[in-house]
Amino acid sequence: MASKIKKGDTVIVVRGKEANKGKTGKVIKVIPEKNRVIVEGVNFVKKHLKPGPNFEGGIVEVEAPIHVSNVMLVCPNCKKPTRVGFKIVKEKNVVRKYRVCKKCGENIDLVSEKTLRG
Repeated sequence: MASKIKKGDTVIVVRGKEANKGKTGKVIKVIPEKNRVIVEGVNFVKKHLKPGPNFEGGIVEVEAPIHVSNVMLVCPNCKKPTRVGFKIVKEKNVVRKYRVCKKCGENIDLVSEKTLRG
């Protein structure tokens, strides 16, 4: 099954800890086996590290994974949190599956392709 949230998407946290609710950030990593995502600047936890040859030890804050159901994709077109749908389009003997914003109906994947190229 295709993922509704991918690496590089901007998402907003809709459920969870009070400190995280309402925050937005980019998806750093998607963990499909556990249905979780790591969002930049959200859900910090303290990790105790032993000193190693290349780094000091100490207490470091890192982003922890959040369940996918607790985040919503922010549409790049309408800039609103939205659900994600899929549209199957046939182009020159090739069938393609695109993610679509449920609010404005625009193609999410094409917008991200255009912003990456331009």
